[in-house]
Amino acid sequence: MPFPPPRFALILCAALAACGPSVTGPVETDLSAALIPANGDTPPGVGGTCWEKAVTPAVIETVTEQVMATPERRGADGKVIAPATFRTETRQRIVTERSAVWFEAPCPKAMDVEFVATLQRALKARGLFTAPLTGTLDAPTRAAIRAWQRPRGLDSDRLALASARALGIVAVPRG
Repeated sequence: MPFPPPRFALILCAALAACGPSVTGPVETDLSAALIPANGDTPPGVGGTCWEKAVTPAVIETVTEQVMATPERRGADGKVIAPATFRTETRQRIVTERSAVWFEAPCPKAMDVEFVATLQRALKARGLFTAPLTGTLDAPTRAAIRAWQRPRGLDSDRLALASARALGIVAVPRG
C-alpha cells in the first residue's frame, strides 16, 4: 500500500488537532449560584465554614466635551466680528455599580502546601498556571485562580469552594 502524499498527512494532522479539547476547556461551571450578595461585613456562614468576600469596584466613566458658551457674531457683510467661545464641561457617570458578594471558600488550615500544589496542577492542566509548582499561594497562583473563576462569574483571586469542587480537588458532598 503506497504512503499518502505529505500534503495529505499534514491536512489530516491539522484536522485531528482541531478536534482535540481546548486547553482551558469550555466554561462549564457557573459560580453565580454560589455567590451571596454582601449586606455587611459579616459572612452568611454557619459555624464550621469559611467565607471570602469579593468586591467589584464601580466603573465610572468621565466624559469631557467642548460646549459653545457664546456663538460667533458676524457683521452685515458676513465677516466674523467675534469668534464663538467654548468652555470645557466634564461630568462623570457610573457605568457599573459597585458590588460585593460572599462565597464559601476552603478554610485556611486546608490550604496547606499539598493542597495548593494540587490546585496548581489542576490550573496547569487547564493551561492557566505556567509557573513551576511550588505549593505556595503566590501571585502567579492567584492570577490563575482569577483567570479560571472570572469567566464563570466570580472575579476574585481567592479560591471559591465551588471552584475547587469543579476543578476536582475537593470532594463534592453527598446530597
